[in-house]
Amino acid sequence: MFYNVVVNDWEETTYVPTTLGNVLLLVLLAVLLVCAVVFARRYAEKQDAENEKTVKKNGKLTVKQLVFCAMSIALGTILSEIKIIDFPWGGSATLLSMLVICLPGYFFGLGAGLLTGVAYGVLQLLIDPYVLYPMQLVLDYLLAFGALGLSGLFAGAKRGLLKGYLVGILGRYIFTVLSGWIFFAEYAWEGWPVLPYSLVYNGIYIFAEGAITVVILLIPAVNKGIATVKKMALS
Repeated sequence: MFYNVVVNDWEETTYVPTTLGNVLLLVLLAVLLVCAVVFARRYAEKQDAENEKTVKKNGKLTVKQLVFCAMSIALGTILSEIKIIDFPWGGSATLLSMLVICLPGYFFGLGAGLLTGVAYGVLQLLIDPYVLYPMQLVLDYLLAFGALGLSGLFAGAKRGLLKGYLVGILGRYIFTVLSGWIFFAEYAWEGWPVLPYSLVYNGIYIFAEGAITVVILLIPAVNKGIATVKKMALS
């Protein structure tokens, strides 16, 4: 009812959502965004008493937070298609897509960041599903992308975006390595044990994108621009 069993070109048994399954994923995406806004609103209220009055008066801050979270997901999805490194068996270094998904956490705190990351994973599942096992879906789409929201741990810290981004991609790396180790042993390079293979394979594209992003974040003008956007998101 919710998925079809399909044998792909590599003779793998995969699970592809049906129309009803896609509808349910869209509903889940919407629910996650609404929940993210709830957490973002609480964070904004704690940051500024004046914002709290605004929320109670007209709810404009809530709409703004929803727009920022949704735009982060949309822009991250677009940037994920601009691939610097693209491996044939999955995984790619993209043009700053992970940074964009880390922004809601940096703007609105941990709760909003985690939920926005999971919502992004749900959207990726809608666009390009590659599911061999239910737990692999959880690791690759929900936990790995959701971990980018760990950026919210440093929302109020000095150089918080840089710190949060590094923790976010490390979280994604851990869950992706676990998925490769558990579910993709047959793709390990000849002579390589599965765990070292997964560590290296996933590390290449995740940390390649991470290194490029860190260099960009060290540019003062970029930091100033993102700080300005954060003020807009919370004002």
